[in-house]
Amino acid sequence: MKTSALTFARRDFLFGATRIGVIAALAFFVLIQISASAAPAEPAADSAPPLKASGPIPVAFVISDGAVVIDFCGPWEVFRDAEVPNDHSFQLYTVSDRTDPIRAGGGMKIVPDYTFANAPVPKVIVIPAQSEPSKAMLDWIRQSSKNTDVTMSVCTGAFVLAKTGLLSGKSATTFHGAFKPFAAQFPDIQLKRGARFVENGNLATAGGLSSGIDLALRVVERYFGREAAANTAYNMEYQGQGWMNPNSNEAYATERVSTVEHPLCPVCGMDVDPATAPKSVFKTKTYYFCSGNDKQTFDAAPEKFVTSDSNR
Repeated sequence: MKTSALTFARRDFLFGATRIGVIAALAFFVLIQISASAAPAEPAADSAPPLKASGPIPVAFVISDGAVVIDFCGPWEVFRDAEVPNDHSFQLYTVSDRTDPIRAGGGMKIVPDYTFANAPVPKVIVIPAQSEPSKAMLDWIRQSSKNTDVTMSVCTGAFVLAKTGLLSGKSATTFHGAFKPFAAQFPDIQLKRGARFVENGNLATAGGLSSGIDLALRVVERYFGREAAANTAYNMEYQGQGWMNPNSNEAYATERVSTVEHPLCPVCGMDVDPATAPKSVFKTKTYYFCSGNDKQTFDAAPEKFVTSDSNR
């Protein structure tokens, strides 16, 4: 037996080997097709029609300090590993305000490939959760999206996309812990709770974190068909099927209720620890916050956030 057929030194070799496992891949494809037939119907096809790839597809990952790693690395891996025809491929690059190193979530150091002034023209843009966007970032996304096939946000990257104005009057989703501030900050955008991702023509928004993997697989499907996306998921050993069902985040569809036993931050809706969390008293009730920034936001206009909270 040849050693080269067994080596795991490089994953690319493994992918080459898995391509000969046609029977296994087809079996997997049949199973997910059966699952898909039992899933809720997808949105109307005209909201996200198939895409045509006439050559290499440039994919720009817009990053800045604090970029959440899985938000951009998840889609990066999908596009990198995409099982597509040989004459088509996704060309991946990062773009930021400068090419100085940035610190992504957890301290990862990344050197962006391009600035907004010299980045190649993208056909796909990926916007992860990150720090407050610069004017240059918003301008570049706004201008570039005039000609993209897909401009997609992941997690609270939806805030960045929303600040461009491109989502105004449209529907969108974001990280479930950011539903409240997103709805408050962008009342002209229809927030969809319980959506794994939402598509509006060439704009798309994914829920939190791993949802970006599903939306990226959906993009692969729109370019190259469901079988190509299924084979990509198979080779990645990704078992999630949310990319076939945008309504698969039902667990986050219902707004959680804050109680004395389990208080939630009235600004973002996330769990808080009353023993250590910042707090404010409004009309005899005590409210706890995830951060000092949330407390400041609440204190500036508490009436906006007071509902039926029973925190005391």
